[in-house]
Amino acid sequence: RSAPVAFYSVFSDEDFYQVKACCSFNGPNFDKIEYILTASFNKQKMLEYNSTRGNWIGFTDYSIVASTFWNKDPLDRLERAMEIKLMCFDNRAFIQTISKRNLSTTPTMRIKSVKQPDGRHQAVLVCSAYNFYPKQIQITWLRNDQEVTEGVSNTDVIPDGELYYQFHSYLEYTPTSGERISCMVEHVTLWEPRIIVWNNSLPEGEKTKIVVGLCGLIIGLVIFISGFIYHKKKYAIYYSVHQGVILETDI
Repeated sequence: RSAPVAFYSVFSDEDFYQVKACCSFNGPNFDKIEYILTASFNKQKMLEYNSTRGNWIGFTDYSIVASTFWNKDPLDRLERAMEIKLMCFDNRAFIQTISKRNLSTTPTMRIKSVKQPDGRHQAVLVCSAYNFYPKQIQITWLRNDQEVTEGVSNTDVIPDGELYYQFHSYLEYTPTSGERISCMVEHVTLWEPRIIVWNNSLPEGEKTKIVVGLCGLIIGLVIFISGFIYHKKKYAIYYSVHQGVILETDI
């Protein structure tokens, strides 16, 4: 593939070029198909073709010029049409068979607080999604139902074995009284986005530990007070008897 520009570059063994093709199937009979072709260099997206739009989009100076040239090239349209047929339409029956095996799995989700590794006092929450398939997933943080973008960081989608994945999103924030922090999870297996609200009260496990500790403290105090009263009474009896013996001896 060439474009009407001169492009020269020195590549090293550490450079990495990747082209990825993806077919998305929607509708009850998988009749809605979208084909996306992306090209990246050293993890930077350079070009993307989308069959719904029907054209290329460039993200760098060179790729913008190249995409403009390819969008005008009738041969490029034929190549993309052939790819869609071979990769998407010709495999639709196979994909439908796989889908009937219920490989699609709704993510298991939770939100929790974690400690800062450097000892900072700013709060950090992590919203996690586990055991989901396919791997495409989106997690959005909300403060009082408004999207939060500052202080947000995400992991890569991590393979979890047996076709399933996990994903974690972190939020650094300063707690404010009365605010509502939540994370919104979007996945193809969910009919609508699922919102998980952060409950800043103590977890049940921590509550149980506190209750057990308080019970132990109360029992200890009761035993101590009972022992103190017992020894005090015993000493009083001993003192009374001892004094009586002394008085009888003197008489």
